[in-house]
Amino acid sequence: MEMNDILNHLRERTPVILGSEKFYKYSVLLPLVKKEDGLHILFEVRSLKMRRQPGEICFPGGRADSADRDEAYTAIRETSEELGIEESSITNIFPLDYMISPFGTIIYPYAGFIDLTSTVLSPNHLEVEEVFTVPLQKLQELKPKVYKVNFRVEPEASFPFSSIAGGENYDWQTRAMDEYFYYWDDKVIWGLTARILHHFLEII
Repeated sequence: MEMNDILNHLRERTPVILGSEKFYKYSVLLPLVKKEDGLHILFEVRSLKMRRQPGEICFPGGRADSADRDEAYTAIRETSEELGIEESSITNIFPLDYMISPFGTIIYPYAGFIDLTSTVLSPNHLEVEEVFTVPLQKLQELKPKVYKVNFRVEPEASFPFSSIAGGENYDWQTRAMDEYFYYWDDKVIWGLTARILHHFLEII
């Protein structure tokens, strides 16, 4: 291969996250709604009939479809489907920081506004058990409890330790991840939803 061939390959490509073609991509929406006492954030409780994470609190969202024009549209489409509202009622959509999970997913969170004066929520009960809102001011006043989740490295049994410096005593780098817990009445907001919520509250 000639130098010009190599340069052309490098020149014409747009860098992405290494290995991201193997990742599942999801988008979620942190929905702001206006009520009589001011701005609220809307949350869903996942249907108790769902296979994964039944009964957990989340934001509307889901996996990207190949037909979605971009990550923001995925968040709009999923919110529309889950809450039974028109896509046009979701406005002022802005990206938050995206996340790469240790479980092979990239999550694209957005904040947006749902106008409840012009639309009525009709949740899809195959996915949504219930919907509730929390005043934004109250969430800003809440101090989340923070706990550590430690990740450790466990190579498979056939891992070739003899091929690496240090062998079985190799000094693997491990890390701990903060898990946030917000408690509101009888609701517990934690995990990915709490991380996005905490990030949004820090921004504003």
